[in-house]
Amino acid sequence: MEFTFTGGGKEYQIKIDDCGERGVRIAVNGKEFCFGAQNAVEAAPVAQTAIPKRSLGAKEVAAPLAGTISEIAVAAGDIVSAGQKLLTLSAMKMENEILSEIDGKIKEIRITQNQKVAEGDILIVLV
Repeated sequence: MEFTFTGGGKEYQIKIDDCGERGVRIAVNGKEFCFGAQNAVEAAPVAQTAIPKRSLGAKEVAAPLAGTISEIAVAAGDIVSAGQKLLTLSAMKMENEILSEIDGKIKEIRITQNQKVAEGDILIVLV
């Protein structure tokens, strides 16, 4: 079985096929992994760690560099997806889009439009 998966703004070519008795081979962008099972219902521990875990708790979004907030694209209470634009930070005559790294809800916005920020300042808190 072959298919394409898009997640987090990236595209992955996935191929799944047999890897021997009660095993499966999964190739992601050409890199192969082989998972086996000890019995029909218990997967090997490696297969369980291959599944990404969702972030729990608050996630603070910090300014990657000093600049001025030129646009805030979200509001407190908004639900956002990983890769979604949160704000635009102008620095060194360039517009830098700050994107969400996780799926979550905007808990707090600590900045205002046209506010100057320093590198490392907390801009937004997600939960």
